[in-house]
Amino acid sequence: MRFVDTIKNIWKIEDLRQRLVVTFLLILVYRVGCFVSLPGIDPNVLAGLKSQTSSGLMQLLDMFSGGAFSQASIFALGIMPYITASIVIQLLGMVLPSFQKMQREGESGRMKINQYTRYLTVLILLMQAPAYLFNLQAQVNGAQAGAISLGWWDVTYMTIVLAGGSMFIMWLGERITDKGIGNGISFIILIGIIARLPGAFVEEFAGRASTAQGGLVMLVIEIIVLFAVVLGAILLVQGTRKVPVQYAKRIVGNKQYGGARQYIPLKVNAAGVMPIIFAQAIMFIPMTLAGFVSTTEASSGFMKAMTDMTGFWYNFVYFAMIVAFTYFYTAITVRPTQMAEDMKRNNGFIPGVKPGKKTSDYLDSIMSRITLPGSFFLGIVAIMPAFAGICGVSHSFAQFFGGTSLLILVGVVLDTLQQVESHLLMHHYDGLMKSGKLKGRTTGAGY
Repeated sequence: MRFVDTIKNIWKIEDLRQRLVVTFLLILVYRVGCFVSLPGIDPNVLAGLKSQTSSGLMQLLDMFSGGAFSQASIFALGIMPYITASIVIQLLGMVLPSFQKMQREGESGRMKINQYTRYLTVLILLMQAPAYLFNLQAQVNGAQAGAISLGWWDVTYMTIVLAGGSMFIMWLGERITDKGIGNGISFIILIGIIARLPGAFVEEFAGRASTAQGGLVMLVIEIIVLFAVVLGAILLVQGTRKVPVQYAKRIVGNKQYGGARQYIPLKVNAAGVMPIIFAQAIMFIPMTLAGFVSTTEASSGFMKAMTDMTGFWYNFVYFAMIVAFTYFYTAITVRPTQMAEDMKRNNGFIPGVKPGKKTSDYLDSIMSRITLPGSFFLGIVAIMPAFAGICGVSHSFAQFFGGTSLLILVGVVLDTLQQVESHLLMHHYDGLMKSGKLKGRTTGAGY
């Protein structure tokens, strides 16, 4: 009954109700567009492309696009070019003084950064769209010779259509952020991932049901393990170490400031999903190179080990890179020196620790200690799909046992629920949780 009462309370709040309706309508537009094929492309001849997206990198891209990639849709490139551009701009903001200056300029700086991100997104789209079209032609003609013949003009106008489709998705995401609920870009990725879940579950159920003995029992075990992994991902996203900070009393005129004790929540996984994205990008390089070498070279030695996504060496190197990238990304995003300076400037100090360099070293040591288990746990979550595949889980369903898709799903759901909870509490209704507190994801790239 508590759940029903919560739904009623959500519907009573006019602003929240309007935001939910707007979000639903915009997502509906996005999902309809995923099934609109490129002009001149027959959806019935895409068997080769769908076969290519059944595993590996292509399966991941197809999942993030909600199936639009394998259907040669106008939204085939999805929102990933924008995310790639955002990551590049974010990294530039860490190394280039000009971008660092824009980040400190407040709203005007944020608008400039968004403008540069859009320009870079268009540039990436103009490079990715022709590559997608040539791959589409090769896959379709490989399965059915002569089914597609793309000339110079065809590639040109289809590139414009694909670029326009991705920019339209980006616009939908911004409208969801402004007029709807949650982070629009993240929400679109979430919908794309969830859209693949029913089909993957049905495929796994059909496969287990056809097994002579113990098939359905194994399916139940898989679901239990999946829930356990999801719970672990939630703990990873929400985990923090609170550091107490005491603020000294200040008398300004007749008013007293400070004197209260507060806490700095240091995230166990401050890097979010970025280490997995970086490691995944590097691990896909051998797979890309394998397409340019002979079959004999690709099936032997180092190349074979680095292209077997269920093999020991692939997952060992993948795990090690995630741990390394977690430390790297945490080091450039969490800055103990800046935190120590801010505390000193506001007359704050950590009890028992001298302000200045001692405080910076103390915060750095805490981050190093809590990042180690966080990085190991993140690496385990990332390679869970490989273990699921080894245990006989289908490729499509195994993707939901870990990796980027699971962490994005958990993080976005928690973030959206946190916004709904804030609306309920603001209007004096009970929150989604009995405690009235629901932690969302507040760090990382926001995806």
